[in-house]
Amino acid sequence: MFTKKFRFQIILRVLLLSATTGIFFFVIHKTSLFATSFIIGFIIIYQIYDIIRYTERTNTYLNRFLESIRHADFSQSFKLRDLGSSFAELNDSFDEVMQEFQKVRREKEQNYQYLQTVVEHIGVGLIAFELNGDVQVMNRAAKKMLNSYQVKNIVTLSSLSPDLVQTLFKLKSGEKALIKFVEDDELLQLMVYATEFRMRDQAIKLVSLQNIQSELEEQEMEAWQKLISVLTHEIMNSVTPIASLSNTMSDMLAECKNDKNFRENIDDIYQAIKTIHKRSEGLLHFVQAYRSLTRLPKPDFQIFPVADLFKNIQQLLVSEFGEKGISFNMNCDPATLELTADQKLIEQVLINILKNATEAVNSTKNPEIELTATLDQRSRVNIQVRDNGPGISPEAQDKIFVPFYTTKKGGSGIGLSLSRRIMRMHKGKISFQSKPDEGTLFKLTF
Repeated sequence: MFTKKFRFQIILRVLLLSATTGIFFFVIHKTSLFATSFIIGFIIIYQIYDIIRYTERTNTYLNRFLESIRHADFSQSFKLRDLGSSFAELNDSFDEVMQEFQKVRREKEQNYQYLQTVVEHIGVGLIAFELNGDVQVMNRAAKKMLNSYQVKNIVTLSSLSPDLVQTLFKLKSGEKALIKFVEDDELLQLMVYATEFRMRDQAIKLVSLQNIQSELEEQEMEAWQKLISVLTHEIMNSVTPIASLSNTMSDMLAECKNDKNFRENIDDIYQAIKTIHKRSEGLLHFVQAYRSLTRLPKPDFQIFPVADLFKNIQQLLVSEFGEKGISFNMNCDPATLELTADQKLIEQVLINILKNATEAVNSTKNPEIELTATLDQRSRVNIQVRDNGPGISPEAQDKIFVPFYTTKKGGSGIGLSLSRRIMRMHKGKISFQSKPDEGTLFKLTF
């Protein structure tokens, strides 16, 4: 119909306006119908408004189209109805542009979701923050590593480690740093790497966090095992024949002692060879003790109640505690707590630690040792041994896990090294806290 054609609509409206205007002037000059003139004048004004509104409808649609683009709202539809075929091309252009923008937006959202998935599941901690510390992105690995799940500004991490916050602010693009701090009685050594970029005229710093504590411990233990293996092989090859030969010569000289002519000289030789034999046996015992570090059996993982583990430990050591007047307390919370591990190996670890605690409280008035098991905030099983002894000296704290190192007279220096090795085989950790005159706490984390 011609009424649906834009040009015809304009012509019709112009003709109607002209006719109404003519009638208006006729009524004013030829009649005295003032009320009718007023009504006709109002109709003229409305017709002028209708023509302007109709002709500017295209501008309205175009303006709404541009506003949609400016606000990234691509959900609207732009169909210019009742304007005729002359606007069909504009309709098609609107549709094509909107479809292209919708396609680009879908791709952008898909890429964003893909990036978010990668960032959340990557094993390295990532934190992106503005120069004032406001956090833009903090992935799951970083939250778990720092045990902080609601961080709006990295300044809030000061309660965890002031050095960490200070380093994050000072670290420049391309630089890296190693940060050490204790979180939940666990030593963390974080390798931090920083880079900077700009987004929407805003400077953003992106830092990656990687806990290398376990890798350092693993490399340390591997290095010691290689060293011990070499030392064991070489020492055993040398000492075994010496011990055997010295024992044989000792027996032969013992027979010659009945000969009075050689007694004076042979007595000296006999004593010297006995000394060699004694030292050789001591060296063999020394090597056999350290060999245990490299010959640990593979763990036989089983699920067992921690309460049963504690009962076995108590039966083994209760008499020794009673003889030395040590107050020994055990607590497992919850009572049904279970552990997946090699029970015999974990018993060996706890016995080593409890033996050390027993010796530590020898000179303490009212000696106490406490053995507890709990679940931490990350649902990990923690077993703790606490004593009220004099504590470990600061000089010794960095060395107590080193094989061969001991502060006890007659000690072999392999107990704690062996314990760390066993915990590493269980994918767990052994850590401690000690202050002079305040006691020591050893913690096994599974």
